[in-house]
Amino acid sequence: MNIVLSGIFVYPVKALRGQAREFSTVEPEGLAGDRRWLIVDPDGRFISQRSEPKLARIAARTDDGQLILTAPDRPDLTVVPPDGRQRQIVTVWRDEVSAATADPHASRWLSDFLGRRCHLVWMDDACRRPISGSGGRDGEQVSFADGYPCLVVSEASLADLNGRLTAVVPMDRFRPNLVVSGCAPFAEDTWARLAIGEAVFRNAGPCARCSVTTVDQQSGRRLAPEPLRTLGAYRRTEKGVIFGVNLVVEKPGRIACGDAIHLRG
Repeated sequence: MNIVLSGIFVYPVKALRGQAREFSTVEPEGLAGDRRWLIVDPDGRFISQRSEPKLARIAARTDDGQLILTAPDRPDLTVVPPDGRQRQIVTVWRDEVSAATADPHASRWLSDFLGRRCHLVWMDDACRRPISGSGGRDGEQVSFADGYPCLVVSEASLADLNGRLTAVVPMDRFRPNLVVSGCAPFAEDTWARLAIGEAVFRNAGPCARCSVTTVDQQSGRRLAPEPLRTLGAYRRTEKGVIFGVNLVVEKPGRIACGDAIHLRG
């Protein structure tokens, strides 16, 4: 069985549409540039597609260190990482960290799109967020992702799910960082460690799924109850409805689509 890395996806801004990559550098906090930007409300709490599904309509990409946002019927916005002199405390679930405040023009652009006040912040080198989940260890870090540095899903797992659905769903409903091919459905649940290119990852446990899986990532429309209802019929555990596996970075390095996946005990 030849298991390979078939897809790499980076989400520069948490909750916005991401971009496919042919290669990436894996850093201790996750893929380089992944979820280093965050949209927060006036109280500093993170905003996601759970409450604002139309965030999926904004595409985020990085170019030469700058963030570029694209949304329907709006001029593209280019944001330069702030110098970090202006900071604010932001909250991602139970974690509170000090993030660098972005240019107010970026916050106005996003506020106009959402129809509510919000701010854009950046995770610079001074912003450190330890992994607080049970799959983390002392000293391990994470970006503004929900809990862990990376998420892996196999093509076979999606095919298994789609075989049970009336209308198939694309992989982007699950917002993975890494997509693999060449394994059996849900084989990723059982992998203790995997080496890809120069990097090594540790299985931090299954990913419990929420309403974001019901959001069409192109239109920003919530199409509940699927695929969450079907997943719940056969993938429900004490951790919730699971699909995909969270990963912690044990060894940083370069990865590329086509890299072989080497499983380790």
